[in-house]
Amino acid sequence: MSAARPLRGIVPAMAVPLLDDYKIDEDNLARFALWLAGCRGVTAVMTNGHTGEVGSLLPDERATVTRVVADAVKGAVRVISAVCAEGTFEAVEHARAAAHAGADAVDVMPCHMWLRFGVKEDAVYEYVKAVGGESGLDVIVHVYPASTRAAYSTRLMLRLASIPQVKGFKMGERDLGAYERDIRALRADAPHVALLNCMDEYLFATFVHRMDGALVGCASLIPELTNDLFEAMAADDLARAREINDRIWPIKEAVYGAGEPSGDAHARMKEGMVLRGIFRSALARPPVLARGAGRRSHRSSSSRGPRRWRPSRGSPSSRCPATRSRGRARRGRRCWLRRCS
Repeated sequence: MSAARPLRGIVPAMAVPLLDDYKIDEDNLARFALWLAGCRGVTAVMTNGHTGEVGSLLPDERATVTRVVADAVKGAVRVISAVCAEGTFEAVEHARAAAHAGADAVDVMPCHMWLRFGVKEDAVYEYVKAVGGESGLDVIVHVYPASTRAAYSTRLMLRLASIPQVKGFKMGERDLGAYERDIRALRADAPHVALLNCMDEYLFATFVHRMDGALVGCASLIPELTNDLFEAMAADDLARAREINDRIWPIKEAVYGAGEPSGDAHARMKEGMVLRGIFRSALARPPVLARGAGRRSHRSSSSRGPRRWRPSRGSPSSRCPATRSRGRARRGRRCWLRRCS
């Protein structure tokens, strides 16, 4: 294998716009994909992740999302489709469908039954090997939090890195000790694989290890700031990184608060995407609740006190991050639409 790492830069895990009848808004999705592909630092996009509500998409809809995105970007960036399944046969079918729809790679999530029953390392190895081999696509191994029963050991990750189709790891340990241990081991013994940060809720702290890139849902909402922070940390420009992180902070707090990404957080992200003019509607599929049903306040570390998701005029979270406009959110929305039309 080449020592060069094939995956670098920012990879937004794409949210999916919906019409009022909960069907996929293919026109909005295509425009969204095209805009992301034109953002500085974006080298690939990922469909059918948790941000993309994969659990509520039917198999043919997952393939449709990937096809619409691949047709829109026309090779300008790589297209990755996540594979979320309960068993190997189903996962292989999803991966083959993704390949037929135009995907260049798959992000292979753990079988969800492992969250309940735990993992057998030989089973994980054969699962990942089968998905890559049967689809013919490059594979990114999706690493779940260390606190779950679907967590992968460092030993298993090194073994998975030996599979020819495995080109990278989506590092989601959410345990900074395990995260650093895995990074050091993979850098030492599997330098050919790319290591992509996927911890949206604390990018600043997790970029310090000079990651190859980030595969994160928050890059659907703020790809510019995500890339700016990545570049500043890569350049060891801590002062600039702190300044960028201060701009990300209120947005992060509004979307994630003190928790991990979740269905509710992804719904709040869609509200932000409407404010930016990226999506026409913030609708999410059930069982995710409408924003009003799950709305809650998050406290900022600043002296301004509690800050709700619906930002006030002139607050940091109401500005279009691309323009830092201090006008109404509507004006920032028009600005974005001009840029992507």
